[in-house]
Amino acid sequence: MNLFEVPQPAVPVAGTDQAFPVHRIYCVGRNYAAHAREMGHDPGRATPVFFMKPADAIVHTGSTIPYPSRTENFQHEIELVVAIGEAGQNIAAAKALDHVFGYAAGIDLTRRDLQIAAKESGGTWDTAKGFDHSAPISPLHRAADIGHPDAGRIWLSVNDEIRQNADLKELIWSVPEAIAELSTFFALAPGDLIFTGTPAGVGLLEAGDKVTGGIEGIDELAITIA
Repeated sequence: MNLFEVPQPAVPVAGTDQAFPVHRIYCVGRNYAAHAREMGHDPGRATPVFFMKPADAIVHTGSTIPYPSRTENFQHEIELVVAIGEAGQNIAAAKALDHVFGYAAGIDLTRRDLQIAAKESGGTWDTAKGFDHSAPISPLHRAADIGHPDAGRIWLSVNDEIRQNADLKELIWSVPEAIAELSTFFALAPGDLIFTGTPAGVGLLEAGDKVTGGIEGIDELAITIA
């Protein structure tokens, strides 16, 4: 007998009445050169920076979320999200797309002041990245329906003002490369999501802001900060 009834985090699958149960959320840092530069880093092709968010950080489009505690520098990061549908470890880049179920647009919400402090002290990014409601996401679109996008506009606006505006082809580590590298550290499983990094233009969010973002050929999402 279960002691607790714990809801399974899940993402709707576009065009169906099904949901994609979320296992883990992996994130890739510094994966657009312009964003790496705006954060004060060399945008070279060193080993990617990986971090994680809890599965229940998922927020569905249309939601209103609270301004997070313990921060005075709350920021947005629009990202392509990859959903893994087939398990694998030490996956070859040439075979990586065979493991993809589909794609979504997502926002990696960040307590930037805590991230900066963690970098300066050599600490982890958990409180900066892995907090409640920190992973808004659009419905997932199956690769069988839309293919595997490797180019197309990725953008985000706050109160109808464009903040981020770039193209997926600017990714330093492509989706197959990111999957292949990540799979050398973790056994990827069906239900895993990979937030693949954000372009330049990240910025502050305040209570009352309406945040909208999207990726050409995939979907859009919108959230409001309470």
